[in-house]
Amino acid sequence: MPAGVMVPARNMPSMISGNGNIGAFGTISGLSLGQQPNNNMMEGQLHPFEMTQNTSESEIARMRDEEFDSALKSGSENHEGVSGEDDQDPRPNKKKRYHRHTQHQIQQMEAFFKECPHPDDKQRKELGRVLGLEPLQVKFWFQNKRTQMKTQHERQENSQLRAENEKLRADNMRYREALSTASCPNCGGPTAVGQMSFDEHHLRLENARLREEIDRISAIAAKYVGKPVVSYPLLSSPMTPRPLDFGSQTGSGEMYGTGELLRSINAPAEADKPMIIELAVAAMEELVRLAQMGEPLWMTSLDGSTTVFNEEEYIRTFPRGIGPKPTGFKCEASKETCVVIMNHISLIEILMDVQQWSTVFSAIVSKASTLDVLSTGIAGNYNGALQVMTAEFQVPSPLVPTRESYYVRYCKHHAEGTWAVVDVSLDNIRPNPAMRCRRRPSGCLIQEMPNGYSKVTWIEHVEVEDRGVHNLYKQLVSSGRAFGAKRWIATLDRQCERLASLMATNIPTGDAGVITNQDGRKSMLKLAERMVISFCAGVGASTAHTWTTLSGTGADDVRVMTRKSVDDPGRPPGIVLSAATSFWLPVSPKRVFDFLRDENSRNEWDILSNGGVVQEMAHIANGRDTGNCVSLLRVNSANSSQTNMLILQESCTDPTASFVIYAPVDIVAMNVVLNGGDPDYVALLPSGFAILPDGSSGSSGSGVADAGGSSGGSLLTVAFQILVDSVPTAKLSLGSVATVNNLIACTVERIKASLTCENA
Repeated sequence: MPAGVMVPARNMPSMISGNGNIGAFGTISGLSLGQQPNNNMMEGQLHPFEMTQNTSESEIARMRDEEFDSALKSGSENHEGVSGEDDQDPRPNKKKRYHRHTQHQIQQMEAFFKECPHPDDKQRKELGRVLGLEPLQVKFWFQNKRTQMKTQHERQENSQLRAENEKLRADNMRYREALSTASCPNCGGPTAVGQMSFDEHHLRLENARLREEIDRISAIAAKYVGKPVVSYPLLSSPMTPRPLDFGSQTGSGEMYGTGELLRSINAPAEADKPMIIELAVAAMEELVRLAQMGEPLWMTSLDGSTTVFNEEEYIRTFPRGIGPKPTGFKCEASKETCVVIMNHISLIEILMDVQQWSTVFSAIVSKASTLDVLSTGIAGNYNGALQVMTAEFQVPSPLVPTRESYYVRYCKHHAEGTWAVVDVSLDNIRPNPAMRCRRRPSGCLIQEMPNGYSKVTWIEHVEVEDRGVHNLYKQLVSSGRAFGAKRWIATLDRQCERLASLMATNIPTGDAGVITNQDGRKSMLKLAERMVISFCAGVGASTAHTWTTLSGTGADDVRVMTRKSVDDPGRPPGIVLSAATSFWLPVSPKRVFDFLRDENSRNEWDILSNGGVVQEMAHIANGRDTGNCVSLLRVNSANSSQTNMLILQESCTDPTASFVIYAPVDIVAMNVVLNGGDPDYVALLPSGFAILPDGSSGSSGSGVADAGGSSGGSLLTVAFQILVDSVPTAKLSLGSVATVNNLIACTVERIKASLTCENA
């Protein structure tokens, strides 16, 4: 397979660091290169503005006014003496020289600013050459312009919020007066709830909403500004809390297929919110200390390859936490650090948006939901954001039960250039005897680095009751590698590379088959992403699935389940049968991955290709490893009467897991996609493989196996999705089940035969 060319890191900064609002990978808006950056990521501001606990509101307003005035002046003026020599000149009477830009220069830079507010060095030099300015003058003008735009936006926003607040306050007082004098028209007595008019009922609901909003803002103000929490004597509503409108909340996603445990959990009660905020603040402090501490809390293994957690030292250092470890639970804790090719603003956006988060980590997060947003943050970013969430974590195999968790996620900006996002379980506030997984403070520390990179330190600390894990996966799960920090950080690193390759514009045209059309690349990657998410969602042991084990096959157990597809443009209508099995191979994960992704060896295991020749037509490289690639394959059937078939395939690998996922696709539909058309209406039924290390001491993953393949064995999951009937109301026949069972069993035997013979 021709190797794709990854864009060098030095060519990426202007694409990555300038984009502070990366959308979900699976949406068109998220893939757009023309997004406006987040104005909160400002480098070189003229007047850094920091809010401290001792700063009064009048001082804050005065500082903002000075910043705004300065920004307005500097928007069209700039110092000529920018080298700093004037500041060190001993002559006290020397006046600074100013250079006022010409109207033409300002117009040109204004036009350029609309297209690119964050020009890189090369762009500044070229613009300076055209306008007759020094690159440093251009740089300062753009810095000042960004500061000016930010200040104007904040003033407008503050003015709107102030006006809205006054209106709400006036309405609230008017409603209270109306309710206090309300009486029954029949008897003249106080109005009962059941006899309230529609308007009065609406007022009570509105009052309850206002009280929630005031309590939440007061709690945040007490934490950040140092003011006490004020309880306003608003009327309490006897109505039950209204459900969260997922469609109107940023960062909220629908939790589809929720299991009984997560379905029983609702948004937190009003009385619980102060305790949740206090718990989140304490968890944040603990996470930062965990990330910064070394020995004796984090001990290095004898071979120096892993970090071991000292549980006794943790209990001595953090005596309170969320309470003692429950009986029968075991502790899993791990820490990993990695430098990823994504700026901190984009990382925070992904972590705090449940849809983006579950998309990026689709191989780990089987489903997730935001139940309540206690705070959206301050200053227009996620600093101080608080979300109550539920999530289900998985291993891509039906043999490992998922882990469900109910927790709060808290984001905070610490020292300059450092952010942290922490999760901590809430089961101590609302105990649930069915909960089998507790998240002690877990999350990541993100440090800004030059050129759009970020240094991420990931902490995973959970207490779990592992019941029902199949013997094949017990070693992998008990070692902490199945759900540990290394798997999270490796997945994040690979996904960051995927996004960087998507945004690349300088694609070399020398390689045959490389897709250089930018719109075509975006559409094809979006289609492949949906295929991977669909595969990962259907291969695990999620509580949304009901697997039936087929016995008496003479091979490994095959688990099957059915799904009905109706009015789903991304799936063909009818009854879909999913079948999956997992087994062990005495071959390294890297060897298995290379064998399965290679089109030249496909006819050794792919029964559906009917012995035809498989040829790669086009591909998109997705990272440093040549195995990270999206390919379009053509199967040239040996029977000339059969129509040639196209296969969309994505292969991805990192040191903790590898995937080869594919789906047959329509030729006409793929031509539309390659020309930049909407891929959402291309019907897909993905099948494929998930490859994990077996957890033995010599098995370190697919990314580090040596040439001899001596890095331990592999755990391979094979999964098929097949349309057995195009009528959704039809009944599933036993013949269809037997056919799919034979198909997967035959595929397993072929893979075993090829790899065992190759390894002998």
